[in-house]
Amino acid sequence: MLRRMPLTPTVAIVGRPNVGKSTLFNRLIGRRKAIVHDMPGVTRDRITGTAEVADDRHVQIVDTGGLVPGDDPLGLSQQVFLAVEESDLLLFIVDGREGLVSADEVVWSELRRYGKPAILVVNKADTREARDRFSEFYGLGIDRMLLVSAEHGVGMADLREALALGLPELPEVEQPQAPPIAIVGRP
Repeated sequence: MLRRMPLTPTVAIVGRPNVGKSTLFNRLIGRRKAIVHDMPGVTRDRITGTAEVADDRHVQIVDTGGLVPGDDPLGLSQQVFLAVEESDLLLFIVDGREGLVSADEVVWSELRRYGKPAILVVNKADTREARDRFSEFYGLGIDRMLLVSAEHGVGMADLREALALGLPELPEVEQPQAPPIAIVGRP
């Protein structure tokens, strides 16, 4: 007996250190699984969790370490790029308070080479200054952009909807289903 099961799409959260990737990851999966700290380099390994997006769809979310242009003495970028290769969609996270910085441009040029669809998430948008700087990020050339505050939960409904719309339709796979078994007789 076979049962048809949809494949679960994978979304990688990528960006520079300390832009709120782990906070966003925790917010999307609904619990604190990733460590959040203001010191760069805390997330070193990929962390995965399941999130529900609009339309009752589920996705596998992957939190990655921060990409730093240039030197990579700890080899963190290798883990990030592996997550990017395995993903169906990227959430490229930037810091709205800082505005567009050259490191964001370098990181995006590295990520763009993979040809994955992406949503630009301008995080830390809980201040007027961050909202005013939103237009700076159009220079990256990413069509889909959202303002969020992962820490305060602002913009999460829009992000979940954008995830549902941005994910490719994956085929269903047939998985064997164990036949029902009944044990009958006297005790």
